[in-house]
Amino acid sequence: MLNNADADHAALLPALRRMGLLKDGQAFEISALTGGVSSLIVKVSTEEHSFCVKRALPQLKVAALWEAPVNRNRGEVAWLRYANRIIPGSVPQVLGEDEQDCIFAMAYLPSAQFPVWKQQLLDGVADSQTATRVAELLVKVHAASARDPALLARFDHDEDFVAIRLSPYFLHTAQKHPDCAAALHALVQQTLAHKHVLIHGDVSPKNILNGNSGPVLIDAECACLGDPAFDLAFVLTHMLLKCVYRPADTAAYLACFDALSQRYLQQVDWEAAAKLETRACALLAGMLLARVDGKSPVEYLTQPEQHDFIRVKTIAWLQQPVTRLSLMRQQWTYS
Repeated sequence: MLNNADADHAALLPALRRMGLLKDGQAFEISALTGGVSSLIVKVSTEEHSFCVKRALPQLKVAALWEAPVNRNRGEVAWLRYANRIIPGSVPQVLGEDEQDCIFAMAYLPSAQFPVWKQQLLDGVADSQTATRVAELLVKVHAASARDPALLARFDHDEDFVAIRLSPYFLHTAQKHPDCAAALHALVQQTLAHKHVLIHGDVSPKNILNGNSGPVLIDAECACLGDPAFDLAFVLTHMLLKCVYRPADTAAYLACFDALSQRYLQQVDWEAAAKLETRACALLAGMLLARVDGKSPVEYLTQPEQHDFIRVKTIAWLQQPVTRLSLMRQQWTYS
C-alpha cells in the first residue's frame, strides 16, 4: 500500500504525461521539496533533466482552517509567463500546464545556486543591494501592467484574493482585535478599491531566491489585479519582523527597508507615489499584526514579549495612521 507521500506523487503522473514531460516507461524519480503551506511541490528527475512540479492544495497546512480555490495556480502560471517577458530571467520558466488537475511544471532552480532570501535574512545576512533589486523587479511588473488594461481584465478575480489573502490576514485578525476591527475591515475595502496593476500577492523573502545574477521571484499563486501597495507592504513587513527576531542586526534590516521602499517609490509613475505610500503604511500596520494573530503567523517569533511589542505598535498605527514609511521604520525599535 502506498503511503500518503507516495500516493500524492503517483497522482501527479497522469498530468506529467499529458504535459509531455514524462513518457510511458520512462525512468524517473520524485522527491518532495520543502517550503510553503499552500501547495504540493516536488522535484522530478529523469535521465534528461530535472524540473519542479506544483499542485495547489484545497486546504493550507496551517493550524487554523484555511481553504482556498485550487485553480489559483492558473493565475500563477499566467503571472510567471507575463513576468518573464517584463523581467526575463527573474522568474522560473514555465515548462507545462495541466488545467485538468491544476498542476504545472517549471524550471528547477538548485538551492546551492539560488539560496532563499528568507534564510539569509534569518541568518543576519541583510544586503540592501538585494532589497533594491527586489524593488526594481516589482516596480517593473507593476508599471508595465498598469499600461495594459486587456491584461488586467484577465486577472480580475477578487473572490480568490479575498479567500487566500484578505480574509485570513485582516478579517481573521479583526476577530481577535475588536478595538481595531474597523481599521482592518477598511484595509480590505481599500485594497479592493485600488486595483491598478498586476500584483504578485505574496512577496515574502521565502518566495525570493537570491541568485548570482539577482533575485528570482517565485510562488505567485496569489497573483491578481490589485493594489501595488499590497506587494510593497507585504515585503516590507518582513524587514521589520526580522528586527524583532534579531535585534542586533536591526540596522541592516532597516537599511533593506529603506533601500526597497525608496527605490520602489522613486519609480512609481502610474499614480501619485505619496498616495500609494499612504496605502502601504496602512497595509503594513495590518500585515504586521496579522503575522502574529492572523491565520499565518510567522514561525520564528516565539516569545510572548515579541508578540506584545508587535501588537502594541501596530494597534497604535491602525488607530492613528502614519502616512510615511520612513516614520514607521523610525518608530520600530525592539530590544
